[in-house]
Amino acid sequence: MIGLFWFGLFRFTVRQRHQKDEDDGEIKIRKMALDVRIFETISPSRFISFTIPNPISPIHLLRVAVLDTPVHCTESSPPRVAAILVPKHRESDWIFSTESGHLQLLLNLPDISRLILIGDDHDGGSDLPAVYHRPTGEDDESESLEMRLKPLVVALSPKTLIREEIDDVPFLIYDDNVVSSVVLEKSVGPFVGEMLIEDVEIEIEDGVREFRRRLRFKRMPNLVQSDIKIIPSSCSNSSLPLTGTEFKLHLTELVHPYLAPMVASLSLIGSDIYELKSRPKALCIGVGGGGLLSFLRLQLGFEVTGVEIDPEVLRIARQYFGLEESLARVHVEDGIEFLKRLSTSCDDDAKFDVLMVDLDSTDPIHGMTAPPVEFVAKDVLQAARKVLVPSGVFIINVIPPNKTFYHELQDQFRHVFDELHEIDVGNGENFVLIATVTPRDSKSGFNRANLTPAVSDNYLDAIQKI
Repeated sequence: MIGLFWFGLFRFTVRQRHQKDEDDGEIKIRKMALDVRIFETISPSRFISFTIPNPISPIHLLRVAVLDTPVHCTESSPPRVAAILVPKHRESDWIFSTESGHLQLLLNLPDISRLILIGDDHDGGSDLPAVYHRPTGEDDESESLEMRLKPLVVALSPKTLIREEIDDVPFLIYDDNVVSSVVLEKSVGPFVGEMLIEDVEIEIEDGVREFRRRLRFKRMPNLVQSDIKIIPSSCSNSSLPLTGTEFKLHLTELVHPYLAPMVASLSLIGSDIYELKSRPKALCIGVGGGGLLSFLRLQLGFEVTGVEIDPEVLRIARQYFGLEESLARVHVEDGIEFLKRLSTSCDDDAKFDVLMVDLDSTDPIHGMTAPPVEFVAKDVLQAARKVLVPSGVFIINVIPPNKTFYHELQDQFRHVFDELHEIDVGNGENFVLIATVTPRDSKSGFNRANLTPAVSDNYLDAIQKI
C-alpha cells in the first residue's frame, strides 16, 4: 500500500442558462423499461445505471448513473439533487465509470443527496482512451443537451421535492486541472488491485502548465497515488503534445504535495548525523512510484531501503518512475512484518537515521485515511523506535478522517517517542507527524543549508512541536 492525496484541483460550478420550454426535445421517460417510481425516495447507497438514446444523436446511447448518498436524510435536511454531464472523452475514466468514483464525487458535494451522472456510453472493448484533450471555448452542445435532459432529471428526482426545487436542480460542471492525458498501461497488483499509469499535462496556475506521470488505483479513482514531473527530452516547450514526444524523468524535484513536507522533517534529525562516517540511512515503508526514495538518494545522498507489499507496484516504479536498483534496495514484504523482524536484529546495519512511512487505508464511506490503524499499534511503534538510532526520527504521512482519530494517533506516538512535531501540509487533507527518539537540541543534522532549495523554507518554518 502507499499513501495518496486528493486530486484537489477539481471543482463544481453551476452552468447559467436561459429558460426554455421544457417540452422542447422531451425524452419519453414513460417508454423506458425502467420504472422511474423507484426513484421517488432516497435509498441510502443505492446505485442504478441504465442507457437511453441521446436526444441530440439518437443512434448513440447515453449512460445514466444514479447514486444516493450513504447518509440517511432527515426532515431537517430534505434531499437535494444535482446532475453532471461527464466530460467528453473521459467517459471511461474511473472517476466517472465506477461506482466508487461516483461516490467520491457525491461525497465532495455534502449538501447533495442524489447525484446523476450522464455521459456517452462507451463500448465494452478496450477502455484505454487514445488521448484526452480538454475542450476549449463554449460548449453549445452540452448546453443544448442539458435542456433536453431536464425532463429526465425531473423524473429521477425524489417526489418529496416541491416544484420550485425540481426546477432548480443544477447541472454541475466537473472542472479539474487536466489539460490532456494518455494512459500508458493498465495493470493489476495482487494487493492493490487495478491501477493505471498515465502521462498528463496539467495547468498548475493560470497560463502555466507542466507534464506529469501519475499512478492511480481503481479502488480510489479520484486520487493520485504517485506523480513525478516529466520534461520533453528535446526542449522545454510545454506546448508539445503528449503523444509522439519523448520525455525524461525529473527525479530531483518533488511535486506530490506532502513529500516536500516529509523531506523538510529531516531537519529534526539529531546533531549526531555529523559524526557519521558513511551515508545517512533511510527506511521507507510504502514505495508507490518511488519518487521519495529516488529523491533521498539523488538529492540528499541517503542510503535508501524500501519496503513494498505489492510486487506489481514495484515493477511499475522501476519501469515508469525511474526507481533504479542502484538508488534503493527494496524488499517485497508486508511493512509491519519487516519492521518487527528488523527490530529484533542486533546488527548495526539494521539501524536507520530516519523511518518514513507512507501507507493508506481505504473505506467506501470515509474514503482514504492514513496510516492504517494496524500500523500505529503500540508494538509496531515500539519496533519502529528500535530500528532508529538515538538521533533518528520517525516521519509519517497522516490523513485523519476526523479530529478524534488524529488526537488519539498523537497520543499513541507520545507513549512511545520522546517528542512529537507536526507539519500541516495546507491542502485540507494531509499532515506530517515527526516523532523523535530523544529530545532535540538547538543543533540539527540537516539544517536549511542541507535541505534548501530542495524544499521550501515555508515547510521548514511550519514545523511545530505538539
